Parts: sequence; structure tokens; C-alpha cells
Amino acid sequence: MLAEKLLLHVLIFLVPVLIYGVLFQKRRIDQSPYSYGLLHGFAAFLCMVFAYHNYGLYWDFRYVPLVLACLYGGPISGGIVLGFILLTRTFLGGDALLFGYISGVMAAVLPFLFTKKFMKYKPKKRVTLAIVIGGWPAFVMLGILLAFMFTQGFSTNKEILINIFLFGTIQIIGIGFAAMLNELVIERHIMKQEIQRSEKLNTLGELAASIAHEVRNPLTVVKGFLQMMKAERKGDSYEYIPLVLSELGRAEAIINDYLNFAKPEFKKIETFRLSDVIYEVMFLMDALAVKQGVELINEFDSNCLIKTDRNQLKQALINFVKNAIEATGVGDSVTIGVKLSGNNVIVKVTDTGKGMNKEQLKRIGTLFYTTKDKGTGLGTTVSLRIIQSMNGKVSYRSEPNVGTEVTVWLPIESPKTKAQ
Repeated sequence: MLAEKLLLHVLIFLVPVLIYGVLFQKRRIDQSPYSYGLLHGFAAFLCMVFAYHNYGLYWDFRYVPLVLACLYGGPISGGIVLGFILLTRTFLGGDALLFGYISGVMAAVLPFLFTKKFMKYKPKKRVTLAIVIGGWPAFVMLGILLAFMFTQGFSTNKEILINIFLFGTIQIIGIGFAAMLNELVIERHIMKQEIQRSEKLNTLGELAASIAHEVRNPLTVVKGFLQMMKAERKGDSYEYIPLVLSELGRAEAIINDYLNFAKPEFKKIETFRLSDVIYEVMFLMDALAVKQGVELINEFDSNCLIKTDRNQLKQALINFVKNAIEATGVGDSVTIGVKLSGNNVIVKVTDTGKGMNKEQLKRIGTLFYTTKDKGTGLGTTVSLRIIQSMNGKVSYRSEPNVGTEVTVWLPIESPKTKAQ
């Protein structure tokens, strides 16, 4: 009888995960803690209503929804489920009401400790951690059971031991399966976002390429005739020609950025030391840093070889460093760090500038979006596209008035841990 009830409870606490995956496809789990908490709170309520009652205690999986809500939904979701559990337990009453309150609070302690850092772990580790934390309420309930039996004068027997074993085994298997379903929901959401982002970038890239090609042709003709006029040194308007040529050059640079965004061209693939390129970037950016009153610092823990287009990589890194310098105030610093991580090299550009809020971070890399007073936002978008084409990836971390950290992962050709 107990096994049948517990299997029913497994189905009950799996249903909220499936419902959330269907009804809330556009939002991450941690973005809607109230909805996630209510779904799991109702699941906890059903588990308690359809509990198996024996030895004066309710045998159910009320704490599995609590663990899932705390870990995947956050403290708000966990608080909602804990409220459901305590209210339902009050409604059910019974001789062990006080023990029910104690077990509820104790079972919630460990999951609540992991609410903020749980989602920072990798998916496989999250599943393992969920199983381990999910076993905590089972131990709590076992302790409460033994304490209650001791106070009531019950003695342990074979049936109780079998029930405890069934309870613990089914709970661990069930919470592991529920955690895997949650990870599938999260993975599908991430994949959906990546597909949408790729589709937008491809569409914008095709549009940018077609417009840029059409505009560059007449610009080239105009620029050519102006250069001829400049060579003749005739006319009253001669002094304006250099200014016109300068603006045409700037327009041409923007168009080239459009073309680079549409499809970065790696004209010369070669193997080189990453540190050499970063030293060149620092040399080029040194004048801007001095002008801004910013100190450039290098922290190279590794010197490795990578194989890609040197100039394209330099362009991307220049953009990241330039943005960091421009976002940093006088007397602050920009640090460029390099270290190995498995088959990748990590380049970090860290500034102590004005930083960005969550909304600004979400829009980084969007075409025409920039946090600067002057700029098109093309530079960052092109840089992200270049790194992506090199089979690398870029992530941003920032806090307002604290600073921003740009992390670039690149595949290595031949790691050499000894720095120059």
C-alpha cells in the first residue's frame, strides 16, 4: 500500500515540471518564481492529502516539491511551497502536529542554503546536488519518526524498516528524475533562445551585406574623383576635399563593419602566440588609456598557441579593451588576463568603470545598441561575431558602479603553460 501511494506522489510532483515546460516556454524557471512556487505548492498539498497514514505519521513526498522549488525557482518559490506545507499540515491536524512543523522547517533549511548558488553549477552537477539535497528531508523525517515513536512508546519492527527503505529509495529516484526533467526544460529554453538569436543575426547579416554592397559602390566612385581633384590642387573648395575624404573613409569603415558582421572573412589563418597579439593590442590602446587617465594592467598566467586569423582576433580584442577604457574613469584600471582552462584559453578584460545593469547586459551584442553617448554598437556585435566564427564564446558580467568583466574563450592550438 505504501509503495502505491508513494508512486502516486512521484507522478504528482512530476506534473508541475511538465506543466511549466508547456505553459511557460518563453520564461526561464527563475524568472517566474510565483508561478513555479504555486505549481509545486499545489503538488505538495496533493501529496499531503493523499498521504499514507501509519504509526501516527503521514508518509508522503511533500518535501520533494519544496526541494525542487527552492533549487530551481529560488527562495520565493521555496517560501510559497513551505507555506503550503505548513498550512496543509495545520488543516490535517493529528497527534504529531508539532513534529510536522519541526520537520517542515528543518527540511527547508538545507535547500534554502543553496537557492542562490545552485543555478551556477553545471547541469550534471545540479542533478547530483538535487538528489543529495533531496535526501536531506528523508533523513529529517526518519529522525522525526524515531523521535515520535520514542515519545509514544512504539517499538521498531520489520514493517517499519521496509517502509523506511521504500520511502528513501523512491524519493531519491523520483527527485533525480524530476531534476533531469527540469534540466531538459532549461536546456530547451536556452536552445530556443540561441536559435532565435541566430535567426535574427542571419537575417540582419544578409540585410547588412546587401545594403553595404550597394552603398559602397557609389562611395568608391565619389572617393576616386575627389582624390583626383585633390591631386590637381585647383578650385576654391580645395580645402574642403580632405574633410570630405575623411568622412567618406569613416562611412567606408562603417560599411566594412556591416560586411564583417554579415560574414567575418578569415583571409590568413596562422598559428601564433596569443600573448603577442595581446601585447600589440595593449600597445595600440596605451595612448587612449593615457588620454582617459586609465591604467592598463596585464596578468598573463599562460602563453599558448592558437590558430586563427590574427588580424580579426586583434580587431575583436581591441574593441573589448577600447570599450573597457571608455567606460572607466580617471585613476581606475583595466586588466587583461590570460589563463588556460582545459583545451581553451581564457582572456578576461576587466574594468572598474560604471558597469551595466541586468537590462543593459541582456542587450549587449544587439545590433545598434550601445551604452556610449556616441557609437553605433556595431563594434561589439562584429567582435562577438568574430569570436563565434573562431569557435569561441564571449560572456559578460557586470554590476553598476563596480565594473564589467568580459570573458573570451578560444580553442588552443598547442598549450604552453610557461609564460614568457
